[in-house]
Amino acid sequence: MTLDLQSSETVKYLPGADLEEADLSGKALQGVNLTGARLMGADLKHAKLTGASLEGANLLGCQLVKADLRATLMGANLMQADLTEADLRGANLRGANLMRSRLTRATLAGSFLSGANLMGCNLQGADLRGADLRGVNLSSANLHGANLMEADLQGAIITEANLEEANLAGANLAGANLAGANLLCADLEDINLLGTNLAGACLVGTVVENKLLKR
Repeated sequence: MTLDLQSSETVKYLPGADLEEADLSGKALQGVNLTGARLMGADLKHAKLTGASLEGANLLGCQLVKADLRATLMGANLMQADLTEADLRGANLRGANLMRSRLTRATLAGSFLSGANLMGCNLQGADLRGADLRGVNLSSANLHGANLMEADLQGAIITEANLEEANLAGANLAGANLAGANLLCADLEDINLLGTNLAGACLVGTVVENKLLKR
């Protein structure tokens, strides 16, 4: 189904819609049903998608800069999408594919990302406070300066990731794999490291239980 939204400011029911490369920048799409929709390469910068359903949607390469995505994106394909400064607070991204996407300074506080693929993502300066990141793949991701306070990272794969100056205070890293990760000057106060793999990780300047690791 191919649709022309140029004359429509508010659309509610578009499951399976073909909106590839559509210009939806700034559109008011609160509560819209885009389950399984094709949105590859679409322009959704500044779009308002609060409460929308994008479950299983294909958003490959989408422009979502500063978009309001406090929505359901479970199982969605967001590979190589640009979500710079996007609002994803409390969003459901369980099982979503965000491989090599840009989430610089995005807000993901309280979001649900269990089982998601974030391999190679740019999450520099992102807010992930209290996020559910159980079992996520964050290998080779850039989390420089990210806020992961009290995030749940049980069983997460964080190998070779950059966590320089990241705030992990109160986070749960039980069973996580941080082999080869860069934790230079990261805050690891009051965290759960039960069964965590830190082989080859850089811990220089890392704060652990109010103690500074110098080597």
